[in-house]
This record gives sequence, C-alpha cells and structure tokens, in this order.
Amino acid sequence: MLEVSHLKKYFATQKAVDDISFKVEKGTIFGLLGPNGAGKTTLIRMITGIFYPDEGNILLNGKTFDPENDASRIGYMPEERGLYKKMKIGEQAIYLARLKGLSKSEAMASVKKWFTRFEMQSWWNKKIEDLSKGMAQKLQFVITVLHEPELIILDEPFSGLDPINANLIKDEIFRLAANGASVIFSTHRMEQVEEICNHIMLINKGQKILDGAIPDVKQDFKENLFRITARPLPENLSNDFFDLLSKHDQTLTLRIKEGHTPNEVLEYFINRQSSISVFTELLPSLNEIFIKLVEGTSVSRQFQTIQS
Repeated sequence: MLEVSHLKKYFATQKAVDDISFKVEKGTIFGLLGPNGAGKTTLIRMITGIFYPDEGNILLNGKTFDPENDASRIGYMPEERGLYKKMKIGEQAIYLARLKGLSKSEAMASVKKWFTRFEMQSWWNKKIEDLSKGMAQKLQFVITVLHEPELIILDEPFSGLDPINANLIKDEIFRLAANGASVIFSTHRMEQVEEICNHIMLINKGQKILDGAIPDVKQDFKENLFRITARPLPENLSNDFFDLLSKHDQTLTLRIKEGHTPNEVLEYFINRQSSISVFTELLPSLNEIFIKLVEGTSVSRQFQTIQS
C-alpha cells in the first residue's frame, strides 16, 4: 500500500532521515520505533506531505504520492495535538471531516456514527478546553479516522488514556486494519508494539537498523535462552551443554552453548533422575532488542539484569 524508497531529509548538516526504504502492506499494523531524535517525526512528516524529501520517492498503491491530491487518503494523529480549544467539538469534527473531502451530509453521518461508537454524543456542544486529556485523545483519534483513510498514522495514540479507553482504541485499530486500512503506529511503549503490531521498523540516527515481522525479529535475536523446572535438581550443574544464568527454587534459566541442542540438555536432566515439568525457550522482548541495537548491549545481559 505504502512504499518508501531511499528517502532522505537534511537540515543544515544534520541527516534527519538518511536513505530509508520500507513497505507497509495493506491491512498491516506497522510499528515505527526509535529513540528520541532518531528521525521518526521527520519521516512521518514526509509521508504525510508536511515536509518534502530532499531525495527519494513515496508511493501510495503504486503511484507517486501527491500531497495536494492524496491527503484525504491519509489520517494522521500527531503526538502534538492540534485541536481548536475554543471551538465546539461537534462543529470542529464536521469541519475537519469536510477538509478531508467529505460532503456536509457525509461528515455529519460519519461524526454521529463515531461519536455513538465512542459514547461521545453528550460532548457535541462542549469545547476542547473543557475536556480531560483522555477525552481529547479519544476525539483526536475519531477525527483522524472518520473519513475512512487508507493509511492511518498514529503517534503515541494511547497517551493519557485510562485502560478502558485504551482498549477501546486498540480494538478500533484492529478493526480498521482487518477492514483493509494500513496503520503506522509510532510509540516508545514496546509492550504495546508487541501486542498490536504485525511488523516493525527501528530507526536510529536517521538510518534504518531493523525491519521485519515481529516473530522473525525475535527469532533473529534469540540467544539460546531456556527456562527449565525440574525436581530434584542435579547436585552438580557444571557441564558442557549450558551456562547457568539464574536459579530460583527448582527453576533454572540457562543458555545452551554453541554446538549443543535442547535435546542434549533434556537428556542431561533425565539421566540424572530429574522430573521435568517446564522446558521453554525464552525469546527476547522487543524492549531488549531495542536496547541491544541502540545501546549495543547483549540480550542475555539485559535478561540477567532484569532477573537480578
């Protein structure tokens, strides 16, 4: 649906976005990740037509992106909210829907539908300045999607939301993607990315350093970590098969040494009369992978730090 090729954007001597390419398929929830200052906002602003790239191409459904004609195909919810504080909520929603190309009747119908879905009917004559941060966040999300965009870009969409409303918006993101919308989800909350996204891209210092489906990424960064619960534990755990990382009661966290297999570890415990109730591989979290790539630490070292 979206294809970005060799995109570059420079500010004076700073390379804010330095030769980044990626694709977002139809119906995908795509996580855009990176530390502060990595270039995420600049990249988003080029995709939405706010900035023009210095080099590179942006395609929507195989055609060159034209900010003047294609803006209505995109819904963008920036981290910095842009609502008119003195304007009544219902009027503002209709006004912004019409800016996205809806007729007055279409805008009214869509706003009423979304206000009903999010139980916002009583807000119609309120002003933005009268809303809590969470209420304003719900309204911002509704305004982003009410014109049914093909590409939805959400920058920290759960900020300020209580768990109930966060789940409400999360469910809507899933529904929109299932109906064919492509979603770019930018956040610093790795647990939300693991729960919501199909695919992620990590950028740092303007460059892409990771791009892939979440299960594939975890497999690529696994470090042969396993957890085993066995009774009784062997008295001497020194061996050629694994390194012991931690021990808690009858549960061990271990790393299988290079050249050895999980079956060898199982046989080691079975041959020592241990009854095994748990044996599972520990894949790294996205947070651990993020830290490894940005700071250069190892996943296993991060794991040991968390366990200690």
